[in-house]
Amino acid sequence: MMPRRLFPSTLLASAAALASTVLASNALATELMVYTAVESDDLQKYAERFNAAHPDIEINWVRDSTGVITARLLAEKDNPQADVIWGLAATSLLVLEEEGMLERYAPEGVDNLDPKFVDAAYRDGEDPAWVGMDAWVAAICYNTIEGERQGVPMPTSWEDLTKPEFEGHVIMPNPNSSGTGYLDVASWLQLWDEEQGWDYMDRLHNNISRYTHSGSAPCSLAATGETVVGVSFAFRGARLKSQGAPIEVVFPEEGLGWDMEASAIVAGTDKQEAAQTLMDWSISREANELYNEGYAVVAYPAVAQPIENYPVDITDRMIDADFQWAAVNRERVLTEWQRRYDGKTEQ
Repeated sequence: MMPRRLFPSTLLASAAALASTVLASNALATELMVYTAVESDDLQKYAERFNAAHPDIEINWVRDSTGVITARLLAEKDNPQADVIWGLAATSLLVLEEEGMLERYAPEGVDNLDPKFVDAAYRDGEDPAWVGMDAWVAAICYNTIEGERQGVPMPTSWEDLTKPEFEGHVIMPNPNSSGTGYLDVASWLQLWDEEQGWDYMDRLHNNISRYTHSGSAPCSLAATGETVVGVSFAFRGARLKSQGAPIEVVFPEEGLGWDMEASAIVAGTDKQEAAQTLMDWSISREANELYNEGYAVVAYPAVAQPIENYPVDITDRMIDADFQWAAVNRERVLTEWQRRYDGKTEQ
């Protein structure tokens, strides 16, 4: 059973609560409850910029990892508490859409976005149930100092991680609690067929020291030398390397799984106008410029600029991900993964 680590729904003034941000309010402000899986160190920046543009909307943030937020939303299906979901994996939003939990809305400026970042129903004449923000891409973080000290070579492929010299030196996220973990698993099952994908994970499991509940944790642990190899995502690795961590960010040669952070209005909210305002802002050029400070691939094609420690051909390395397949098969895949591998998950 994954631990519940949900942040309080009331606004927190402490700077230590990086996952929540106090927004200026007044007696006439409209309050929105927003669930998010945006990385903690970016959430405050995004929230402050939105509040500067819309001080009449006061947001109560609930932030946790993708799997935890998705599970909470599904548990609340018959009594929704959130008004908006902002920055959750598209594969999770597809699950929620299938459950009839999302309100269709075409944000202002949606036609400016790359079509792959917009619910496919929009191309068929319907308002989209969700819209994307940015793409996060699988990567490996390798500690160069610990690798040399312990005789563990830098990997260049996913297959390398199954070799004997990596035994006990690899950490990756649990896909039941981490969107990055599910991104990895779903991409391996698509990159190869399912039989080969599960065979790969069986062999990888032999070398795993533990599974974390956070997608960024494996890279952070590699950066501090607590592990040699962390299976994580490019955003976290690139940022840590820029901050001076002794790591290399490896983009495996077989191809890179990916998912997108996306947003949606929760069906039944009575805060429609404020919810639509947040959705409009979330796909604006201004917002995409913020996303591009950490993510090389964003929804607004005219905005994206190269990011330090990302390869310039990052989009060419991304696999042809089938988000619909990942959403439809999510419960089955997660159940099978847990049956096979959950024994190494951290408590």
